[in-house]
Parts: sequence; structure tokens; C-alpha cells
Amino acid sequence: MASENDKINLIKDFTPRLRKLIEVELVLDHLDFIGKEQKDLIRTKAKTQSNLKAVDLLIETIIYRQHPDGWFREFVDALSAGGCKHAAIYVDCPPSPSVEAENDYCVRLIELLSPSLLRMKTTEVCHACFAEEILSREDLEIVLAECQNKGNISGARELLKRIVRFPPGWFSTFLNVLKKTEHLDLFKELTGDTPDDFLIAGNGELGNSLGVPMSDCTTVAEGPEKDDIVLRDYQMAVAKPALEGKNIIICLPTGSGKTRVAVYITKEHLDNRRREGRQGKVVILVNKVPLVEQHYSTEFWKFLKHKYKVERVSGDSQLKISFTEIVQKNDIIICTAQILENYLERAHSGDDDGIKLSDLSLIVIDECHHTQKGGVYNNIMIRYLKQKHKNVKLKKDQKETVAIPQILGLTASPGVGGAKKMEKAEEHILRICANLDAYKIMTGDLGENKKEPHKNIATAEARKEDPFGDVIKGIMNAIHTHAELNPTCDVGTQNYEQWVVQKEQNAAKEENQKVRVCAEHLRQYNEALYQNNTIRMCDAFSFLEKYFDEELKKKVAPEGEETIIKTDTEKFLFTLFKDNKVKLQELAKNPQYENNSLFKLRTKILQEFTSREKARGIIFTKTRRSAIALAQWVQENPKFQEVGVKACHVIGGGDQSVVKPMTAAEQRDVLNKFRIAEVNLLIATTVAEEGLDIAECNFVIRYCLVTNEIAMIQARGRGRAEDSSYTLVAGEGSGVAERESVNEYREKMMSKAIEKVKKLNQEEYENRIKEYQIQAIMEERVRTTKKKQKGLKKESPSKVKFSCRGCNKPVCSGEDIEIIENMHRVNVKPQFREIFIQRENTTLAERLLDYDTNGFIACKDCGQRWGSLMLYRSIECPCLDVKNLLVTYDEKKKNIKKWNELTIQFPAFDYAEYARNMAESSEDEESM
Repeated sequence: MASENDKINLIKDFTPRLRKLIEVELVLDHLDFIGKEQKDLIRTKAKTQSNLKAVDLLIETIIYRQHPDGWFREFVDALSAGGCKHAAIYVDCPPSPSVEAENDYCVRLIELLSPSLLRMKTTEVCHACFAEEILSREDLEIVLAECQNKGNISGARELLKRIVRFPPGWFSTFLNVLKKTEHLDLFKELTGDTPDDFLIAGNGELGNSLGVPMSDCTTVAEGPEKDDIVLRDYQMAVAKPALEGKNIIICLPTGSGKTRVAVYITKEHLDNRRREGRQGKVVILVNKVPLVEQHYSTEFWKFLKHKYKVERVSGDSQLKISFTEIVQKNDIIICTAQILENYLERAHSGDDDGIKLSDLSLIVIDECHHTQKGGVYNNIMIRYLKQKHKNVKLKKDQKETVAIPQILGLTASPGVGGAKKMEKAEEHILRICANLDAYKIMTGDLGENKKEPHKNIATAEARKEDPFGDVIKGIMNAIHTHAELNPTCDVGTQNYEQWVVQKEQNAAKEENQKVRVCAEHLRQYNEALYQNNTIRMCDAFSFLEKYFDEELKKKVAPEGEETIIKTDTEKFLFTLFKDNKVKLQELAKNPQYENNSLFKLRTKILQEFTSREKARGIIFTKTRRSAIALAQWVQENPKFQEVGVKACHVIGGGDQSVVKPMTAAEQRDVLNKFRIAEVNLLIATTVAEEGLDIAECNFVIRYCLVTNEIAMIQARGRGRAEDSSYTLVAGEGSGVAERESVNEYREKMMSKAIEKVKKLNQEEYENRIKEYQIQAIMEERVRTTKKKQKGLKKESPSKVKFSCRGCNKPVCSGEDIEIIENMHRVNVKPQFREIFIQRENTTLAERLLDYDTNGFIACKDCGQRWGSLMLYRSIECPCLDVKNLLVTYDEKKKNIKKWNELTIQFPAFDYAEYARNMAESSEDEESM
């Protein structure tokens, strides 16, 4: 009989699975061994955060708390009674690896084909699924309610989410349901056959008309094996040198099928290796997490799964085996570049679990123009170049060389690297060729396949009156006077932003709290001025109001704590905003004072949607906040609704701003809706410019946004449909139109530079890239030496002290800090808990890690944020963010933005020791 520890370990082992399979609300009703108070906490987490977070809390409660005898059986029964039968199977009697893999295959198939499946008659399918017992009564009611409240597609999405939680065998039942409800097109899309040609085996496994089990029937999604991937003439022309085994860069416009060419080259490469009796191993590298799934599902897996094993890995993956095993067990691996670099470094450090370049036969580098100094692509290629040049020496010494992979780079635009002269632009192209060790850079003549959008610039006149902006400028002038500051540039500009940031940093070092706090507020007002010129006045006002609400919350202590002190300067700043708040609010409601850029944008959107039969477009904007605000502006405007505009925003996933980022799943959901026309206007930050597979658009608008020539080409390339348009909306005097002209000039310069490089005779070309390669290797050696010297200089933690950036109060010494997973600096000393307060963090995103941030910590005296309260393996660890602290090092005050700027060697956090101490102290308390 299994011991308590065995049961707990079983739940721990299967936690990643259980997180996906448990619906907390449905299970809690059947659990009696958990107290009401804890149940309420779990339910609250489900409502206020997510089901995933609530499942985490439920599992933690089960694992780390004492329960009465019989709790395990009650838990299994509760899972089963709550409609989570698959979860119950994992806990009670785990399935075999083959059954698990087969079920995973079915789930993946549903995920990949969900855009098509969302077309089903949801109500009809839902009732049939309930009758076949792959939906519970609660599931049925939830799906039907979703259909009634949000529509058929939303209900279909809910239904698909729920059927995949059922035990293996649900897929076969679902196919029968599709057959019974006459969804023959969806049946064929899932199986590749009509219902008459497809059999469900008696053992419940899915099979084809020959009775082959699904584990052997790897062509289910596509039907019969495809003999060839058909390339257009220009695609075959650019692929030719790579098919001969040479390293090349393929430079083709966005939407011209670069990835398809890469799939073809991958297939031919593996076919040739197989014919020669040699093993082939291909890694496709991408620079963004969403691109991993995209390249996997829409290209490599789709076309090559019938012949080769394809897998994908990213930071979002929840695979149980190591990356090294994945490489060993598969032919094609799609991953983020950082993962490969991490495992190459492991091998370099002597770790058996590492990967060597010699293990790979082909590396495909997507968006390869990022292979430049400091980038992860460049780190990988420097390893390659060093081995290549070592091989030359080994060959001379008649020694055995080390195998290195073939390299294939893909880009729509290598850019010119900021060059102003043709000579420098040519050098930039050659350096990228050198970094990728490219035999040639290949461009193609698309001929009739070329789709160039019509381009125009819509210039918005400057406002005649801007009373809202004038009030903000008046507030800023009052702050300048109060703090005795004399700006060297106009407010509302990028130069002013840089000036005020510098003032804040200097004031922090000098412990001048008056100037530091004023500079912080000035920065927020400057941001509001920018918003006033690009989005609505009400959005700029909401931004300021939210900022002041958050600042005031910092000055309110949690219940039972001492009152947080406000300085005279803080009182002045709060009063200043309060005195002007009503005036700003009233002005924000007056449409006659809105900026003309919004008017131009409104006109352009209406023009596109009234002049086209099926308009579908993207608006690119600078910040996450403006993307969200513009989407809201469109959704709230009845004129847009009249012409059929359905807008949604898509923003990045990094958590570096105050705006809640989008998870990869949320991004995919929005892009799927765009693909099936549930959304026909995307409002996006630059996250959508590069790489992401976005459905064909017939218009693209860059709204008050211009960066470099690469971004311009990428954004313009999103307009792939016939008769598409590309519009730049720019405010008069903003300099945006002028910078766009510079980018157009650089684009022409880039094309000429590429042609000049292509015309170099091969000997001269190879001599030049060899020179750049040797230079890159030497520079890397210098960097490595400096890094080693810096590592040798690592000082004792006692050399550094930290104080509050808000009030200069001592926070802790470096001796109090420990490090978790080589990245999180924590202070778990009991005395540290006495000097901070804990607050809720409302902008947290979902994370699938061994740790979770659970609110943030702030100074007890002034309310200044210090960092977050991190839950690491059920232990709350106060985690410090160095940019929120003032650092004293060698008796000098310093502004440090990142921990790695400090040459201090902090000790690793000893989890076992801390847990033991906690347990002992808990026992001491209980014995008292």
C-alpha cells in the first residue's frame, strides 16, 4: 500500500498535468478534508486571478498541510465527481507513456485546428457531447451560457477547452459526435478522411480504414503523405546554394514564403543525410516565444511530420525531459535561441547534459539580421566561427576536424545599421554575412508575385488650441519653480524625458528627496503630454489619475500599521494635481480640443472599411498603453461599428512596463480571431511587426510611429493582399514624416548595398568576410577576458549597502542577500520583515515557473516599492529590485539598474536549510 509520502510525491510529479486538467470550482464542492476558510481562499483566487492560480493553491494546500486519514481517496473521488476524471486517473492510476503521448497528440490536433473547429454548431455539438459523456452536466450548462451570452464561437472555444480534459478515448467519441451532427468537413479536417473511410477501433483507439492505431498513423491531420513541397521559381532560385550544402542568407520580403523555402531545404537536407547513411539534426532558431509554436504548427510539423520527428521547445514549454534528450529523440527541433545557447554553454562548461554544435547538421536562423554584437544569435555564431577557424589549424596539422552545421539565415531586411554612406551600408551587410558565415546573400525577383502596397502619408495639422496640454504645462512649470529646476529643452519631448530621468538619478545619489520626487512626477506629466498628442485627452487624464491614485495608496499603510509620512514636497504635488483635476477632467470631455492625428486616423479607418468589400488591417503604435487606448476608442465609437469594424489590441509578453503584458496564449487567441475575421482591425505594438504569422491584410497604418528602416519594411510587409495600402499618420512638426523619408532613403541604400555585395567576386567577398570574422573572434576574446577579470574581482557582500530610494532609510546589507536560480536576489532574514509592508500587485501575468510573485513589498516609512514577495516552492521570499534602491558601494552612492552591474558574489539560497529552520520554529511555537 502506498505511503503518505508516495501519494504526495505522485501529486507533485503530475502537477504540470493536473494544472491543466482540474477545474477548481467543480472539485471543491466535493472536498471535505479542506476547511471552509481555505476553500474560500482558493475560490477567491479563481475569481480574482485565474483557475490556474487556484489549482496551484489547491495543490499546495494538499501537499503541505496535514489531513485526516482517507484524504487521498476523497481527493480522487472529488476529482472524478467534479468532472475532472482525467485528473483522477493521473492521481489514482497514471496512464502508460504511450497512452499519454497519444492523448497529447489528440489535444495538440484540437489546438492546431481550433480556428476551423470554432465554426461548429456549438449548441448541437454540446448536447451530443453531453449525451456521449465527454461533457459533464456543469460543462454543458457553462458552454450553453457562453453561447447565449457571447455567441457561438466563444461557446465553441469553451467546449473544446473542456472536452480535452476528459480521459483518453474522448477524441474518438468527439469524432462520432461530429459525424452524428453532420459536421463532415470538420471530421475530414481532423482525420484526413470522410467518415465512411474511417474506423474507430474496438479498443477505443483512433484508426484509419486499415485499422492502424493512432500512434502509428502520423498523417491524421493532413491525410496522405505529400510527395513534394512545391516552391515558386524565385523560391527555388534562392534555395539552390543551400541545397548544395552551402551557408546562405535568404533575403525575401515579408509574406514571400521564406519559411516555406526553409522547410523545403530542411527536408532535402535530411533526405540527403538519410540516403548517405548519416544522421541529420536540424534546429530552427527564433527570437520570440510565439514564433516557436507558429513555425511548428503552420510549417515544419505540418509538412514534415509524415517523415521526420518534429518537436518545439520554448520558455512556455512544459516538457518533462531535458532539451538534450529532445535533440537526441527528434530530427527537427524548433526553439528560442536562448535555449540552444544555454545548452551550448553547458557543454562548454563540461556538463554532460549540454549540446555541442557538432551534434547538429543544420541551423536555420529566423530574422537573422539580429545576428549582431550582444545578441544571442551572435553568441551562437561566435562559437561556430571559433570552431571553423580551429578546424583550419587542425587540418593544417593533419588532425581530425570537428563537424560544424550548415547555416541558413532568413530575413526580410538586414538594414544598414544606421549608415549614412553607401560604404558603411555595404560594410554592415558584409558583417552580417560574416557573422552567419554566408557563402552568399540570396535575393529573388518575385515578378508577378510581388505585392507592393500603395503608400501615402497623412499629415495632421497642429492644434490651434490645446487647453488640456496648457494646464499640464502650467503644472510642470509650478513644479520647476518649487524644485528650482531649469529645463534645457521643451516639455513633451524625448529630450525632456532624458533630462528629467538624469535629474532624478542625480537627486537620488545626492539624497535630495525634493528634486527626486519632483522629477518623478514631471516624468509622468511629460508622458501625459505625449498621450495628449497621440490618443484621447480622456486617456491621458486616466493615466494621470491612475498614477496619483497609486501614489496615494503608497502613503496609506495596511491596517494595523503605523501611518506613512508625507513630505512637504509630496503634499505640494498631491495638492497641485487635486487643484487642477476637475479642470483637466472637464477639458478632456470636450471633443473640439482633441488632437488632429486622431481625426486623421478616424478618417483613414472609415475610408478603408467603406471602400473595401472585406477590409482587414493593422495599426502599429508606439506604446502598449496607446494600443489599448486606441482599441478602446474604436470599440466605443458607433461610427466604426456602423461600417463593421471589430477591433482588438495585441501587445508584447515581457513584463517590463506598468501595463499588464499579454501571455503567448492571449496573443494566439487574438491572432486566431483575426484569422477567422472575428476581429478585422488589429492595433499592435512592434511585437506584430516581425515574424508573427498574421493573416493577409489589405491595409497597414503606422500611427505616429517611426523607428528604423527594418521596422518600416517589416510593417509595410504586413499588407500582403492585393491592392493593399500602407499609410503613415504623422503630426505636423513631430518629425515622424521626416524620419520615414530617411528610412525610405536607407531602404534604397540597403538594396544597392546588397547588390554591390552580390557583385563582388567570390575571392574578394570571402577575404572581406574572413577579416570581419577574425575581428569578431578577437573582440569576443577581449570581452571574455574582461568578464573573467570582472568575475575574479567579485567582492564580498559586506562591501555593499542598500537604502530606500524614497526616504534614504537603510534597507539591508549585502550580507543579508541570497540568490535563487542565479537571478532573484532575496532577503529572508526575520528582521527584514519588520521594515516593509506588503501590497497587492494588480498587473501580474500568468507564469509557469517554480516560483510566483505574490504582490510587492514597500518601505514602511515612505511607501516606496522595493521589490516583490516571491513564492518559491511554498516559501515566501522578499525579492529585491535593485533599481528601486540606492546602492552604496565603496562609500559611493550609485544608481544601479540591473543586479549584474554589481561585482558582488551573493551566496545561493539554501532552500533545505531555510525549510528546516521554519519547521523547527513552527514546532517550538506549537510546544509553547
